Amino acid sequence: MSHDAVRQKFQDFLAEQGLRVTNQRLAIFDAALAQKEHFTAEQLLVHAKAIDDSVSRATVYRTLPLMTGSHALREVDIGSGEKFYLRVTDSNQVAQVVCLDCDKIFEISAPFMEWYGSTVSLKLGLKPVAQRLQVSAQCIAYRSNGRCPNRLKK
Repeated sequence: MSHDAVRQKFQDFLAEQGLRVTNQRLAIFDAALAQKEHFTAEQLLVHAKAIDDSVSRATVYRTLPLMTGSHALREVDIGSGEKFYLRVTDSNQVAQVVCLDCDKIFEISAPFMEWYGSTVSLKLGLKPVAQRLQVSAQCIAYRSNGRCPNRLKK
């Protein structure tokens, strides 16, 4: 879905919730959709302030649930106590691999997930609605030489 289509969907969602479309919310939206990798609320705040310096931390934290509710973003919990976010794409059949050494989240295509989810759900008389596969892994380079190539990108 194009940026403009996702933005319109977000604006429609705000209207359905009885909320105003503000410049701050749109700056947060634009900053979030510009990110290519997973990001935290604090990282989003920095990017949103670069677009509109009136964006506050509180507005970012209030807007993120609206963006996930409108299906513009996915929330990713890797068990570190901090939530990560990523733009929703057309292909949600992904597996997440989380590096325990640097908390970097990798996503790889996992087309088998649709089949697997349907198969196990139907055996129980259920219809799958959502699923996720998350693998926790250790960085081989970090374990062998004390350096994680992804740690610098964090």
